[in-house]
Amino acid sequence: MKNYLSLVAVAAISLSMSSCFLKGGKPKGFLPDDGQLHGVVPAARQNMANPLNMVYIQPGSFHMGPSDEDITQNYTTRNRQVSMQGFWMDATEITNNDYRQFVKWVRDSLAFKILFGTGINKVNDTMAVDWKKLNTVKWTKATMEKLNALNLAPDNRLYGRAEMDPNKLVFRVQYFDLKEAAKKENQGVPRKYFMVKRDQPIYPDTLVWIRDFSYSYNEPMTKRYFSHPAFGNYPVVGVNWKQASAFCAWRTHYQNAFLGKKGFAIDGDYRLPSEAEWEYAARGGRTNSMYPWGSYYPRNKKGCLLANFKPGRGNYAEDGGFYTVRADAYWPNDYGLYNMAGNVAEWTGSYYYEGAYNFLHDMSPDLRYDAKESDKPREKRKVVRGGSWKDVAYMLQVSTRNYEYQDNAKSYIGFRCVIDLAPKVKK
Repeated sequence: MKNYLSLVAVAAISLSMSSCFLKGGKPKGFLPDDGQLHGVVPAARQNMANPLNMVYIQPGSFHMGPSDEDITQNYTTRNRQVSMQGFWMDATEITNNDYRQFVKWVRDSLAFKILFGTGINKVNDTMAVDWKKLNTVKWTKATMEKLNALNLAPDNRLYGRAEMDPNKLVFRVQYFDLKEAAKKENQGVPRKYFMVKRDQPIYPDTLVWIRDFSYSYNEPMTKRYFSHPAFGNYPVVGVNWKQASAFCAWRTHYQNAFLGKKGFAIDGDYRLPSEAEWEYAARGGRTNSMYPWGSYYPRNKKGCLLANFKPGRGNYAEDGGFYTVRADAYWPNDYGLYNMAGNVAEWTGSYYYEGAYNFLHDMSPDLRYDAKESDKPREKRKVVRGGSWKDVAYMLQVSTRNYEYQDNAKSYIGFRCVIDLAPKVKK
């Protein structure tokens, strides 16, 4: 892997050299042959704008863990000081509108493969989507008949209505397992052994609204929450950890395709925040506070509730929302992040292990494990933070840890992304 990275650097220089000639064969941008060290600047331009609807979290240190008594007395959150590097984080949870962009991109890319390729979700299908070519398609009756491959079979339709089959919306996730490649015993091993590729169904599970609550009438939320425009700016739910990770992979691919087309340098990857990053961001610079708003109480001086949660027995509506509320509801914390407590709990990228705080590094601590389908259930636990609209106030505290299995989707768990960007070059 080390040798591969070196080859990539050489290839990048070679590519830049092949594109720096002017007419007449005169080289452009070549260094003077004077025997002195001048350095070589990459050909790609650094001009990526600040990520849309994200805020920058400055590097610093904080006390990770409980700011008050550990009332559960299970000692899975020991207080310790750690340091964090800077990163960008979504100001709100990913909304239904945001996730629908992902769904429609996958739908359109599959439509391209039906019209110009060999079909959808084929093994080893690496065909890239030519969006300009797709925009030239004439939507005739014959074209629409071809696209029936994306629709439900006739015997699965109500009143004969042609609707998209959500099970056919599959995104192919691809990435390098860098932690595995970095192991000393893997030096010199070809890169293909560290490439991870998996097909991930991406449509949210809308039945979670019924499945999560026995003897409760929630059918309207199942029918409308993801599809109705009224809920467009509400946080997406019914998305398991693997789907949230697939969204991050697609967002990275979507961004990098644009940067490469414009000749910009490929920058960071979108991902789920680590458990430590999430808590650091949620505290908003207030090291010893219990909640993101810097108080020991879930109400302000006027008695108004400061988040969307379950403040009393069965009194879900007291805080202004019966289920979820808009992703930008309530006041943000001091970093400009909305609903870091309440509304929906949030997936992190970290593996849940009870004793993790005892051995994590004090520099950007994190514990990750890429669980396989064959692994035991306890190895598929992922850390969930922040509490939700159906939780009591204790779950809203910035230090409270919880977990869910990576294959499970819930009506009260969503997510937000982070990205690490290279520092701006000062001219």
